[in-house]
Amino acid sequence: MTTSETTEASVLVEAVTGLRDAVESSVLPLSTPGQARGVTVRRELIQQLDDYVLPRLRSIDAPLLAVVGGSTGAGKSTLVNSIVGAQVSRSGVLRPTTTSPVLVHHPQDRKWFADQRILPSLARVTGGPGEESAPGTVRLVDSSSLPAGMALLDAPDIDSVVHANRELAGQLLAAADLWLFVTTAARYADAVPWDLLRTAAERGTAVAIVLDRIAPEAVDEIRPHLAAMLREQGLPTAPIFTVPEATLSPEGFLPPEAMGRLKAWLDALAGDARARSVVVSQTLKGAMSSLSGRTSTLAEVSDEQALAAEALKSAASGNYERATQGVKDGMTDGTLLRGEVLARWQEFVGTGEFFRQIESTLSKWRDKLTAAVKGQPAPAEDLGEALQSGVANLLVSHASAASADTAREWRRLPGGDTLLADHPELAKPSADFNPRVEAMVRQWQGEVFDIVRNEGGNRRTNARIAAYGVNGIGLFLMLVSFAATGGLTGAEVGIAGGTSVLAQRVLEAIFGDQAVREMAAKARASLLAHVAELYETEEQRYAAVVASVGDTAEQSAALHAAANRVREVSA
Repeated sequence: MTTSETTEASVLVEAVTGLRDAVESSVLPLSTPGQARGVTVRRELIQQLDDYVLPRLRSIDAPLLAVVGGSTGAGKSTLVNSIVGAQVSRSGVLRPTTTSPVLVHHPQDRKWFADQRILPSLARVTGGPGEESAPGTVRLVDSSSLPAGMALLDAPDIDSVVHANRELAGQLLAAADLWLFVTTAARYADAVPWDLLRTAAERGTAVAIVLDRIAPEAVDEIRPHLAAMLREQGLPTAPIFTVPEATLSPEGFLPPEAMGRLKAWLDALAGDARARSVVVSQTLKGAMSSLSGRTSTLAEVSDEQALAAEALKSAASGNYERATQGVKDGMTDGTLLRGEVLARWQEFVGTGEFFRQIESTLSKWRDKLTAAVKGQPAPAEDLGEALQSGVANLLVSHASAASADTAREWRRLPGGDTLLADHPELAKPSADFNPRVEAMVRQWQGEVFDIVRNEGGNRRTNARIAAYGVNGIGLFLMLVSFAATGGLTGAEVGIAGGTSVLAQRVLEAIFGDQAVREMAAKARASLLAHVAELYETEEQRYAAVVASVGDTAEQSAALHAAANRVREVSA
């Protein structure tokens, strides 16, 4: 190769390696409709890039590898043994016979196959055909009867009853420069072989067909039919070799005359560097051309994964947004001024009769409240606890609804059901959510008391605050904070039993109406900020689980960019 050609080859290898890295980095963790297809395409891409494309680009002059594949009982191992003239691959009536691949090569070609140049996922072993090879291995056999420049690889059955054997057969065929496809007169039209042959046609792989065990009188009928089928499937130039039925030798070999034409063709191919180059070039070019479309398929599934992940995160986000709005509504619609809070407020100011006796003037409201406070110990702590419990219950209730609603939506969304099965804790709030809520509400109450202290700017105001106490005024401010933001209405007064009206009038007498509105707005804003932070932490549990299975957002762009780079440098 010239310096220019070497540089071009190096650039191409670099581009293909980049594509391989992008494919390997892609993750498809969510159970979307296209996940299974995407996983298969990803696996096949990595295998062919590792097993064939990159090794062949790096070693364009390496021996041609012909993979002998076909259906169960087609006679592949017998054919390989007969070509080599030695028992290199186990044959027999038991199925499957070939459970691990056997690679036969000329002794001087050993360096090309002994390392991990091709089929790096398979460990190399040696030994005779009677020895059972471990899964995940390829058995290397030296044979001087096989010409240098070509190696034969006997693959497991493409329709084996063992799933792992079928997958391995497909992997090995994708690693071949040449498919030597063996079928029989009885099975040449079976669906499984033609699925693989169509794949070969789509990828531009060089294919030769061996029609084995055919009765001589049937050759003239079956051979033209098979040739027509090959043309229809995009393989019009694939040569067909017929091997008639024959009695095997005592060693289990086919007679030389039965496979004479096939053996001669293989010998000629092995001995002609230019012919080998044509076959290698055809298959390599076809494999390279197929990378773009297969990568696009993977990118489409990646997009599907990204949309699914976003939908899962959006479901959680939407439910916690609604939870936040629910808390906001509950703070302003009088919900928190009912029940226990109202009862504790009545105890705080006296009795229920107190409300009916209040006169309309502000001074008498203030006087009666002061008298009630001075006349008997005010259970301020009970009111404070009631307010705290009310706020905490409101937050817990909406958080529980958000987690339950999110779990329900995830079960309907692609990928969500599996994630929930792995993380059942997402169906409810965090284990420590209630204590965090209680701590947050106590913190907020302290902030409300600070608002009261900061507003006492002069002696007169301070004196009024002192008459009720900071905590007492703080409780009034909380009550006012839980009235409608837009101002009290008659309906709200009815809901609250007059609670917020009285508290607001007392605060206005101390601070003025504008100050009260500002203080109440601050108190509400403070609480809502805490709620938003609390709920965001809860929502992040779902985002973290989605993120933990892998970031699919940028995968498609990376895949397309890598495939485009390969197209550019190989054009």
